[in-house]
Amino acid sequence: MKKNSRIYVAGHTGLVGSALTLTLREKGYDNLLLRTAEELDLTDQRATDSFFRDQKPEYVFLAAAKVGGIVANNTLRADFIYINLMIQNNVISSAWKHGVKKLLFLGSTCIYPKNAPQPLREEYLLTSQLEYTNEPYAIAKIAGLKMCESFNIQYNTNFIAVMPTNLYGYGDNYNLEGSHVLPALLRKFHLGRCLETGDMDAIRRDLDRYPIEGISGSSDDGSITGILRKYGVKLTERSGTGRHEVAVSVWGTGTPLREFMNSKDMAEACVFIMENVDADDIQAMHRKGNPDPEFHPPHFLNIGTGEEFSIKDLTYKIKALTGFTGEIVFDTSKPDGTMRKTIDITALTGLGYKYRIPLDEGLKDTYSMYLRYKS
Repeated sequence: MKKNSRIYVAGHTGLVGSALTLTLREKGYDNLLLRTAEELDLTDQRATDSFFRDQKPEYVFLAAAKVGGIVANNTLRADFIYINLMIQNNVISSAWKHGVKKLLFLGSTCIYPKNAPQPLREEYLLTSQLEYTNEPYAIAKIAGLKMCESFNIQYNTNFIAVMPTNLYGYGDNYNLEGSHVLPALLRKFHLGRCLETGDMDAIRRDLDRYPIEGISGSSDDGSITGILRKYGVKLTERSGTGRHEVAVSVWGTGTPLREFMNSKDMAEACVFIMENVDADDIQAMHRKGNPDPEFHPPHFLNIGTGEEFSIKDLTYKIKALTGFTGEIVFDTSKPDGTMRKTIDITALTGLGYKYRIPLDEGLKDTYSMYLRYKS
């Protein structure tokens, strides 16, 4: 890519897209094509095709998607498969039709089978059953990476698919109705700390930024404490003492292992790939050490850190970071999801990229950004 190349970042307001946009600008790319969902509905094939025809992007980062945590994935199953299929089908086909030089499609490591060996290698794709709670989203992302692969084979395009691990940080979603585990925990413990100290003004500012089921900072105290209780931040008063006690509940047993990557690192990796890696390079990297002529090397890359932490470890890190002193309750009536999900990043590191932000540093920076906004 050249600094003045016409670069379209689809989904630039989300966690992935906002980090990509920031990183591109920091690196001097100043000809970015950005459209909100209101300005361009990517589920509309005609509108998407018209945008590509008129704006003529040379490079595309396809980060637009409908995303969410366990609850959203498991309850909005039709939305997750339909909307994501429509977005990626329209963007990828329009990119081919209008001569895009290179496209990078961002998927998710939920594409891997529930019981695949660990760490997750790219060749484990489609070897066994998926995790049911996020199966529609996973199927959509598998279709997207296979669409990139198929266009490369049939039309000699340079479409690359990458599967980032669990992301957090700049541009994250803190809406408790649909956020992922790390931002949800960070917000819940922050609100728990505010309840402990009786700082209702801070809670109201928080709810003005991220209302929960229509409850905002202008709601009455009873409505606020009620909605917090529903989402696992419970305030009780010790009888006769006037002291408040707060408990924060966490879904599941806390035993599942997860990998977390800062969104800035993910964006750096994606830009590095667009600048230095072609689809053929990925296949060649995967083919190393496998002389079997029947082996079909994966056409996509894992992006991650290769390090894992239990949800319980993460929970206690965030508790300490926020200063919360109350009780943690692991709600075992709620699902754990996949018990372990750490990816193999051999191909990514072999192509020359290494992440730089460790989890403790990333959490501290993320919480500082959260607090700066609140002030």
